[in-house]
Amino acid sequence: MDKAKIKLITCGLPYANGKAHIGHLRTYVPADVYVKYLRLFGEEVIFVCGSDCHGTPIVVNAEKEGLKPKELVDIYHEHFQKVFREINVEFDYFGRTDAEYHHKRTQEIVQRLLDNGYIYPKEIELAYCPNCNRFLPDRYVEGVCPYCGAIARGDECDQGCGRHLEPGEILEPRCKICGSKAIYRKQKHYFFKLTEFKDFLLDYLGKLKGTENALNYAKQWVTMELKDWCITRNLEWGVKFPGEDLVVYVWVDAPIGYISFTEKACEGKMDWKDIWLKSKAEIIHFIGLDIVYHHCIFWPAMLKGAEYSLPNAVVASGMVKVEGKTFSKSRGYVVWLEDDYLASGLNTDFLRYYLVNYTSHQKDLNFSWEVFADKINNELIANLGNFLYRVTHFAWKNFGKLDAKVDEAALEAIETAVDKIKKALENWEFKAVSDAFMELSSFGNNYFQNAKPWDLIKSNREECEKAVATCLQLAKALTILSYPVLPKTMKEFSKFLGFDVKKSGIEDALKVEGFEIEKPKIPFAKLFPEKIAELEQTMHERIAMAEKRELGEKGELEEVKVSVKVSEVETRGKVKVEEENKPEEIDMREITFEEFKNLDLRIGKIVKAEKIEKSKKLLRLEVDVGDEVRQVVAGIAEYYEPEALVGKLVPILVNLKPAKLMGVESRGMILAADRNGEPILLHPDKEVEPGTRIR
Repeated sequence: MDKAKIKLITCGLPYANGKAHIGHLRTYVPADVYVKYLRLFGEEVIFVCGSDCHGTPIVVNAEKEGLKPKELVDIYHEHFQKVFREINVEFDYFGRTDAEYHHKRTQEIVQRLLDNGYIYPKEIELAYCPNCNRFLPDRYVEGVCPYCGAIARGDECDQGCGRHLEPGEILEPRCKICGSKAIYRKQKHYFFKLTEFKDFLLDYLGKLKGTENALNYAKQWVTMELKDWCITRNLEWGVKFPGEDLVVYVWVDAPIGYISFTEKACEGKMDWKDIWLKSKAEIIHFIGLDIVYHHCIFWPAMLKGAEYSLPNAVVASGMVKVEGKTFSKSRGYVVWLEDDYLASGLNTDFLRYYLVNYTSHQKDLNFSWEVFADKINNELIANLGNFLYRVTHFAWKNFGKLDAKVDEAALEAIETAVDKIKKALENWEFKAVSDAFMELSSFGNNYFQNAKPWDLIKSNREECEKAVATCLQLAKALTILSYPVLPKTMKEFSKFLGFDVKKSGIEDALKVEGFEIEKPKIPFAKLFPEKIAELEQTMHERIAMAEKRELGEKGELEEVKVSVKVSEVETRGKVKVEEENKPEEIDMREITFEEFKNLDLRIGKIVKAEKIEKSKKLLRLEVDVGDEVRQVVAGIAEYYEPEALVGKLVPILVNLKPAKLMGVESRGMILAADRNGEPILLHPDKEVEPGTRIR
């Protein structure tokens, strides 16, 4: 990565016309992750964004709500700021395009384009509603796309070919306010000479960095016939066009927000002109795939014409699906950030991890509550969460303070992870970034398991200390390297390791120092099937209600009851609901010795046993497994009294994935012989220490 230049990172502006949903975060979370990693690597970064406050949809929605456009914008501007704070997306400046400073910068750039001869007036035919007695700007008109014949809105064929439509192009126009047939009337508007920039754009796109989906899409459009672009509209809400009773088109003023917000972010720190007029920074735009056309064609042409600096890279995310279906707010295939996710109380880092790790940034992301729970429980918690807690807990319980003695193999593994992260960032592959620190966590788990500190501490305390210190170095590195993806959790967990991750740099991951460990807390709370079922049910109810609306049924909607069985939201590795009278299916294939070695079988000592309320079969056991006491649920209540089990030595499978039975979490499995359905507990024939491995 090039540290010579400041990096300006921007995100496509959220439209202040509705609530935030998971589709928004497809852009903002990866951008925030990227910024946090850049700073971790010591780069100077400015990160800006803001609310897109103009355009016809805001005016239309405000009219429906009985509000002024600014009042509507105020509501959603604050909403997005709140959501970003909750999700730990941290901008250096989050502005709004209806602010005076933004109007001033937009008018300055438009005037530059006028002075340089790139804007000209032209009389055109526009849709006019005789009933409403006004010209109809883009979102006030609906008709037929002249290119593919699909039903389209005034500025875009949103239901068909996706092509941008200029004012006056749409066929068979109708007023969306009153439904009347519109007519065409002539009016003077202003056009940007986009046709003069074709050669420039072909050359520019050949040098532009970023994701292939953005670059390839833009190159295809430029090779087609470009048309001059109408940049004024008949609205009162917006940035006034110089000398006319018109406003500039929202896609002119919105990207200029990148400049005006930079000005505000630079106040008291540096001259914003170094970035936008003197090209002393690297400018990187993070956007959704649906606005590539605007960012790779209109925007650079405007900047070139106004003699401003050009973006160096455009990073476009793939689209979002929900439960395998095309994302649709109207059809209920949507996850609302505030009403669904944040209201559920789930750790916001879980969502950040899913968005980053599910797939490549350029590919479509499918959000499924089922897959979400699987990735969190069986990847993030079982791997990273497990390693961090078991290592720090063992270190705190047995040492507290440790000297700096670290195995070189661990330092090499950390260096490998750092190199992988650096390379992945250069290619905008954020899944590969998160995979790198998860692989390091797997290395740590294997190292800890092979070192067997619970045995080693009894025979060689000095060697045990070195092994634990090595694992703590790995834990420290993991806390630092995963912080950009998991900021909320790692900020808290770094305290248990005795440092502040927010003040750390990449070099601290390899800096070998002594440790003073505080009593740790479990970093991640497990996702239980009941919670996932509840969230799925909410979505299914929303989809069912949307379907009723779509069918046009009259009268009040009957209460929609969607029954989601826990078993339907389970995935591999999650708890299976106990079903009575169902024969057990057993895979009797042969396994290799290597597969057998993956089983962590130990002798455990039952230190507490009690019945589980409302269950005839289950007992809750607390079992000492050497390095900790595990809670285990066993189906032996009909054959064993709890008090008779205390003190017994039993074989236990320790690395079985956690399950929840009758609302009680089980973290292991007691082994027993099956005599015609009756469990017979097994015991060693000699006294051995709890935690002794079974070979």
